[in-house]
Amino acid sequence: MARKSREPEKPSSAWQTTYGDMITLMLCFFVMLFNPSEIDITQLATITQSLQMRETETTSGGMSLATGRLADLGNNIDSLPAMERGRSLANAKKKAVSLFAPDRKSNKITITSDERGLVITLASDSFFAEGSAELNIDETRDTLLRLSEFFQDTELRGRRFRIEGHTDNTPVVDTEKFASNWELSAARAMNTLHYLADFGVNEQQFSIAGYADTRPYSSNDTPEGRAYNRRIDIIILDEGHF
Repeated sequence: MARKSREPEKPSSAWQTTYGDMITLMLCFFVMLFNPSEIDITQLATITQSLQMRETETTSGGMSLATGRLADLGNNIDSLPAMERGRSLANAKKKAVSLFAPDRKSNKITITSDERGLVITLASDSFFAEGSAELNIDETRDTLLRLSEFFQDTELRGRRFRIEGHTDNTPVVDTEKFASNWELSAARAMNTLHYLADFGVNEQQFSIAGYADTRPYSSNDTPEGRAYNRRIDIIILDEGHF
């Protein structure tokens, strides 16, 4: 009687479980490394624009999957200045975070980015008495010196800066000095620039603006919200906001 041939055993799939667990752990590890606060808005906008341009050029060429060498060369040349500017702002943000660490810890300064560029916000209550445009120089001299040092950095050469004054919605008490919050916010921005210029910055790179209470950071319904709204924003401007 002939023996029946044994069918080969199916390979075990147990390894797939281990492999899946490893991939999941690696994904979790890289997600933990990702820090959204380090994203530079200028660089992100540049990448987005580049991808949009690439998509448009690719689909407009019939069935072609890629543009020609000359078109690529033109796109690369056009994108280089924008990428360099974005890299410059990213480096400036890292330097600012390090340089102003003591001021950030004491909540005198916050550093953010938005569509205008890199924004260094001075807590007005630390720099000015309420309703006043006179800088509390004894308390803020060291901070102003660091600010002037930062704005004279070689990487910021050729950049433009804007100092914006903001107030809460509380009416001005001393109307002989300031007719309204408009004058108060502009005077605070102007005095900030004067002190920075005394410490060495180039006034020609700066402009000033006063916005009164028209651009609140928080609600004016609470004392804490009004304190946030009384502020000075010093902005390293993106080229589109000169």
